[in-house]
Amino acid sequence: MAAVEPDQVRRVGIVGAGVIGGGWALHYLRMGFDVDVYDPAPEAEGGLLRLRDTAWPVLERLGLRPGASPDRLAFRADLAGAVAEVDLVQENGPEDGAVKRGILADIDRVAPPEVIIVSSTSGLAMTMLQADCVNPQRCVVGHPFNPPYLIPLVEVVGGQLTDPAAVDWLAEFYREALHMVATGEATVEEIDASIAHGPGLRWALMGPILTFHLAGGTRGMAHMLDHFGAALLEPWTRLQAPPLTEELRERLVQGCLRQARGRSVAQLEELRDEFLAGLLSLAEPFADDLAPLPEETAIDSA
Repeated sequence: MAAVEPDQVRRVGIVGAGVIGGGWALHYLRMGFDVDVYDPAPEAEGGLLRLRDTAWPVLERLGLRPGASPDRLAFRADLAGAVAEVDLVQENGPEDGAVKRGILADIDRVAPPEVIIVSSTSGLAMTMLQADCVNPQRCVVGHPFNPPYLIPLVEVVGGQLTDPAAVDWLAEFYREALHMVATGEATVEEIDASIAHGPGLRWALMGPILTFHLAGGTRGMAHMLDHFGAALLEPWTRLQAPPLTEELRERLVQGCLRQARGRSVAQLEELRDEFLAGLLSLAEPFADDLAPLPEETAIDSA
């Protein structure tokens, strides 16, 4: 399915360098990859460089893979330049179905046909996103938990036209996937690990609403709601989302500002990253104590 084996990936293309795309770029730099970035927004390059310079000391403290360097980041002038020579493409465009669908089709037209295309979408179905692609079989959702460079959890999902081999390839590349025990697609241990090493890490410092505030970039919750508001109506849970009225929007924005206590999103991100780095270092010595036994091991529950 793919041109290289998952452990042979050396260069990654990032399309969209906002909060999530920038986080993915840092993760791949930390893994020792070359990272090619394309984002047409005029402020994208400066924002990503600031994020890199701020977060890199934290990543150095946690540990870098051989060859990792902040200098292996390159900005490309057009989409083709960012994906023409990579082993994997990570798309991080706006969470708008029509826009994202178009971006994936554009990537599909210029990326080598054997390269896996991954969308970071948090709530849109891959079946819809891949519909305009000539090679839809290589398109997979790889939804991270923010920030990707510190939270070791990714949700991997294919669409109706996705080749199962592409899903398997990506899951092996990421080494983490979230499924449900009841369907036989995950074990109890995997479900617990997905929480302990995913949202549980963030929840030790910040609740879900302040986490969304940081996901909105420099404009915080206001931008998050404007950016993702339509996606909130997607069937994420069995509960029906309430209408995003101006009154509800303002309550959420003001609540986040009160919790921020005058600190900017950048200052909150720095606080979060320092906390997560410390928490990951604290948890590391206990990892073996909670490592699960093989699934076939029978344990007497009496």
